[in-house]
Amino acid sequence: MRLAGRQRRGRGRSRLRGDRRYRLDADGLRQRHRGAYLSTGSDFSVARIARGDLARFRAMNRLFAEVFDDPESYASRPPDDAYAEALLARADTVLLAAEADGEMIGALAGYILPKFEQARSELYIYDLAVTESWRRRGVATALIEETRRIAREAGVWVIYVQADTQPEDKPAIALYDKLGTREEVLHFDIAP
Repeated sequence: MRLAGRQRRGRGRSRLRGDRRYRLDADGLRQRHRGAYLSTGSDFSVARIARGDLARFRAMNRLFAEVFDDPESYASRPPDDAYAEALLARADTVLLAAEADGEMIGALAGYILPKFEQARSELYIYDLAVTESWRRRGVATALIEETRRIAREAGVWVIYVQADTQPEDKPAIALYDKLGTREEVLHFDIAP
C-alpha cells in the first residue's frame, strides 16, 4: 500500500494523471489517538528525525525503498552525509519515524511551503509509508497527527497529501477521507 507522495514518475516525459488531493486542517486534530502513540508504554513511538540522526534518515530511505518497491528512487544514489545533515537542519523539512522495538515501521516526509498570496504556509506530505505487518494499527494516523502538531506550531494553515487511485491505494484513501476533505485534481509531471 502506497500511502502518499512520490509517484512512479516517467523520467524525461510529461504525464497526466487523475489524483485525489486531501486537505487536512492543521487545527482539526482528532483526539482519539492523541498522545497514546507517543507514550513510552504504547506499541510504537513517533519521533521527528533531526540533525545528527543520520541512522534514522538512512533507515527512512530504506523503508520507503522497500514499502514502495522503488529502490531506484530511494536507495540507488543516497545523499552524502553533508547533504543529509543540511536537510535535517531545515525547519521546513518534516521527517518522522514510527518505531517499535528499535525498528522503523513507518515514516513520513513532508515540506512546509511558504506561500506568496498571503503570509502563510502549507505543509505537503510527500511520502508516507508503513510496513505491511504494522498496517491498520494506527501508525499512519499517528504520523499524520504528529505532522498536525508540528504544523500548528509552525503556523501552517493547511496540510495536503495526494493519493493514487489504484486499487491497492484504497486503504490510504479511506484514511485520508476520515481525516480530511477530498479534492479531485489533475497532476502533471513536467520534465525540467
